[in-house]
Amino acid sequence: MKPFYGVMCVLGVVLPWGAFVPWLVQHGIDLGLLWQTVRDSPVAAFAWLDVIVSALVLIAFIVVEGRRRQMRRLYLPVLATCGVGVSLGLPLFLWMRECQKPHGNAQPDVAR
Repeated sequence: MKPFYGVMCVLGVVLPWGAFVPWLVQHGIDLGLLWQTVRDSPVAAFAWLDVIVSALVLIAFIVVEGRRRQMRRLYLPVLATCGVGVSLGLPLFLWMRECQKPHGNAQPDVAR
């Protein structure tokens, strides 16, 4: 799964930013216009709210699962989620989790 998650990390940056950069080039960092655009479109508001809720859930998952597995550098997927979005934060965390998995015939953790 590591190669798949790696490819998803790349796509998770390229696709969203590829769509957003042209808007930034045209309007600059105009947070007021960005907010107005989101507010004026119910579809945009739906998408933003969906992403915000998903990001909050993902950050909680990163913290809880990462601590349970004693993973290091948990700040990286949190920053990726806040800086790019769930599209990078989730595959990055899953890639990091795969990298930490024990090798060989070790049994996965089972909830008790």
